[in-house]
Amino acid sequence: MTTELQESWYAEVAAVFGSEVAETKPVQGGDISEVLHVRLEDGQELAVKRGPYVGTEARMLQAMSVAGAPVPTVLHQGGLLLCLDWLDETGASPAGWKALGKGLRILHNVESGEYGWIEDYSLGGVPMLNGAQEDWPSFWAENRLMPMTEGIPRDLAARVYTLARTLGDRLPEKPQAALLHGDMWSGNALFSGKEAWLIDPACYHGHAEVDLAMLELFGTPDAAFWDGYGSEEPERSERTAVYQLWPALTHLRLFGDSYRGMVERLLDSVGA
Repeated sequence: MTTELQESWYAEVAAVFGSEVAETKPVQGGDISEVLHVRLEDGQELAVKRGPYVGTEARMLQAMSVAGAPVPTVLHQGGLLLCLDWLDETGASPAGWKALGKGLRILHNVESGEYGWIEDYSLGGVPMLNGAQEDWPSFWAENRLMPMTEGIPRDLAARVYTLARTLGDRLPEKPQAALLHGDMWSGNALFSGKEAWLIDPACYHGHAEVDLAMLELFGTPDAAFWDGYGSEEPERSERTAVYQLWPALTHLRLFGDSYRGMVERLLDSVGA
């Protein structure tokens, strides 16, 4: 970060919060935005994010907050700057996992009349197209899987294309259009004691199973999560690989061939 840019957001923070920046520390992560732990002279602590999508993130967090889901409070957003309430992380516990399940269920209970979101988004440069579609298989095919056929090996692209054409037989036509976190892996859950907070959202309205599949892609949630979340839809396991394919393809595009095996296993499991 250049001194000029640093001084610019330092001054903005000081003007908004009435206290100068005393200390900054980088926070692990930040594929989309730079993330800092900031302490002000008056002792207040902030999570500060800088990047081109922080305005969109602020609107998502506010929508989730209105729904009653546990999210950090948006304290300020302007231009490339987003300031959030700082939350101390203590690590996951069964009580924290149960709280995460309850929070995610609250989010999923919010319904919309259509699939998608009011604006597109991006995960590390991989586009998330959120234009509305009349039915859910069309949304998952046209907005998620088909855009991924560009920028991946041709043989995998052909298999993804074949799968996308069959989604009408694999996915429910019109499931509840739940409010999704959209990037729901365990790294986007912040555990603090018996509480759990949803962070770094990529929201849109869609089938709730998308978030559950993502949560299971890189690990297994503690059993207490399901105690908090409640019942699952029948035959969910039959759709999990279809929903896990999109984040796997995203990782393939972002991080290269180390994720090719994951993509191939998911395609094999659905017979594509």
